[in-house]
Amino acid sequence: MKLRTNLNLKKTALLTLLLAAAFLAGRGIAYIRYSAIEEQAVPASGSAASANWGLGFGQEGTQPTGNASVDELKQYDAYFVGNNTEKVIYLTFDAGYENGNTQPILDALKKHNVQATFFVVGHYLESAPELVKQMVADGHFVGNHTYHHLDMSSIASKESFEKEMRDVETLFKEITGTELTHFYRPPQGKYNINNLKMAQEMGYHTFFWSLAYVDWYQDKQPTKEEAFKKLVGRIHPGAIVLLHSTSETNGKILDELLTKWEEMGYTFRTLEDFAGASE
Repeated sequence: MKLRTNLNLKKTALLTLLLAAAFLAGRGIAYIRYSAIEEQAVPASGSAASANWGLGFGQEGTQPTGNASVDELKQYDAYFVGNNTEKVIYLTFDAGYENGNTQPILDALKKHNVQATFFVVGHYLESAPELVKQMVADGHFVGNHTYHHLDMSSIASKESFEKEMRDVETLFKEITGTELTHFYRPPQGKYNINNLKMAQEMGYHTFFWSLAYVDWYQDKQPTKEEAFKKLVGRIHPGAIVLLHSTSETNGKILDELLTKWEEMGYTFRTLEDFAGASE
């Protein structure tokens, strides 16, 4: 009995060691892959406090308020809305991946002679280089949405932050032969003051938005009526509009939507115009 007990104890100990080794190996793999992100996690205080960009809407046709004011953001070359006296729209698209909806969007923009800004991630550059080339050829601007679409507010290291940005710049230049426009949009609108300062020091203008709607769920796309209710009902002077190029609804309605905005007296300018006017 004693021998059997000792053997069982030894088996248990061996199994424990094996499980521990497997766990540590897994942790090692995870650490190699994610340590650059995890070790940069910062406490939610002061300039390192994380925030999610959000808006509050009032009367139809008027500018919303943001969870940071125009003046607060401007210190860091960051913006979310333009002049409230001019019926101007700054149209932007976030491009995380390509699923067949970018081309109709580009076609509608070309038809209306509207220049937009596409904020791209690394995966989009890798998987859809020909569309990126077309964006440039059609006169659009391509901005930085980071390489891996991370929660950038969790990255405190300037080196790690810059790598996410520089990798997009490098691949974009390899594809197009041109320099990436230094416009930055934080993934998911997550940011902190340190992030804004880092982007500013890299020569970037950060652009949030003053109008968007839930258009990014591929298997739960809004109807045309739902889209128009938000995008027409909440349009306002100086609007920086965020749409997603992955949206099938956006691909289908953009031509009609641009026509509607034009009928309402709106014209379109680029973020380059915006940045120049803000300096």
